[in-house]
Amino acid sequence: MTSAPTARTVAQLRESGHVHKTLRTEIRDNLLAKLGAGEDPWPGLHGFENTVIPQLERALIAGHDIVLLGERGQGKTRLLRTMVGLLDEWTPVIAGSDLGEHPFEPITHESKRRAGELGDELPVEWRHRDERYAEKLATPDTSVADLIGDVDPMKVAEGRSLGDPETIHFGLIPRSHRGIVAINELPDLAERIQVAMLNVMEERDIQIRGYVLRLPLDVLVVASANPEDYTNRGRIITPLKDRFGAEIRTHYPTELDAEIAVIRQEAELVAEVPDYLVEILARFTRQLRDSSAVDQRSGVSARFAIAGAETIAAAAIHRATVQREDEAVARVVDLETAVEVLGGKIEFESGEEGREDEILTHLLRTAIAETVRAHFRGLDFALLVDKIETGVMVTTGEQVTARDFLTGLPVLGESDLYDQVCDRLGATNDGQRAGAIELALEGLYLARKIGKDSDGSETVYG
Repeated sequence: MTSAPTARTVAQLRESGHVHKTLRTEIRDNLLAKLGAGEDPWPGLHGFENTVIPQLERALIAGHDIVLLGERGQGKTRLLRTMVGLLDEWTPVIAGSDLGEHPFEPITHESKRRAGELGDELPVEWRHRDERYAEKLATPDTSVADLIGDVDPMKVAEGRSLGDPETIHFGLIPRSHRGIVAINELPDLAERIQVAMLNVMEERDIQIRGYVLRLPLDVLVVASANPEDYTNRGRIITPLKDRFGAEIRTHYPTELDAEIAVIRQEAELVAEVPDYLVEILARFTRQLRDSSAVDQRSGVSARFAIAGAETIAAAAIHRATVQREDEAVARVVDLETAVEVLGGKIEFESGEEGREDEILTHLLRTAIAETVRAHFRGLDFALLVDKIETGVMVTTGEQVTARDFLTGLPVLGESDLYDQVCDRLGATNDGQRAGAIELALEGLYLARKIGKDSDGSETVYG
């Protein structure tokens, strides 16, 4: 963040050469400048490059209010918050103004009066762009006063008459003047509250208990909604839908790399989680989204895989602490702990009662098998399989240390198979090597080359 400009009065602001722009012009100019300079205006967003982002950019250039439609966990809120980066870093406002009015264009009765009295000495403050973004989660108890405003009884008690426009306490949308106001889950807003937004978005006036104030509000209204909510919890009323200039559908990442990038970016990991485990979680999530046993109307949020990565990292540090390992590294055995706690985040179809664990286990195994094929294609595991068929068993588990696991592996003579497996996954330390070889063993089991027996705390391949 740079420091705010130094102008402190209207006179100083004029002398500095400052030019007043409307909000939509400001956003348009900054967006075009970033695109022209080859900068990414949407850092941290993955999988929208060729679909959602172009539509959003065209809507902003056109100056439209926007509603994003999509299932949960598709990045709608993050996309809305990223729009803050298209505002000027600092903007001048009339000091003490409730609505953050521009010093060159006061719009409320009080600010106009102060501008007339003080002239060039009207005090100026600088507001950072982060303060020009307001977000409201639409809930059924949201009132007109919250969004639009109401009469302030304290101001009336001070002696002002009810007809005095200065007795009004403005709500969220007017207070977002010259900024962005985001309403999450718009269909959850009661229909009578949605009606109250009609004039604000189109005619730009405020109607509160008989007051009609012609305020030229300069505000960009953006919203998010789940398309199923049109007929489920609520709906966006038709006149309000008509006032949004752009309706944009979001989606889950279509490419595996984008899914992995989202997990890496958003997960707060307390231990090392190798890339192949993140890939398994990403593939697992995509399998769930394609499964007919899962209710796709509610979607499978990106938060599912993010929580999964955080869970297996927690399992790794738990093992490292209890077993006194030097390094906390997540391994394949930790995936089962993630499935145990994440099942509640999935909505299954009504005919699948009682089969939830079976479905999750099957899809996780499918994801592991796909990852094994992607990384170990071409490797010959015959020597390891033959050794196990002679009666050698390999024991692992969530409380088996990496060192103990590696020590218990069958000796393959002069074969460098274990090194090849680790090289394929970039495994170097004990934890990484143990996880890589566990993945190979699980792949052999899923390919029905070896057997496996698990009692929850210990897993034996044989």
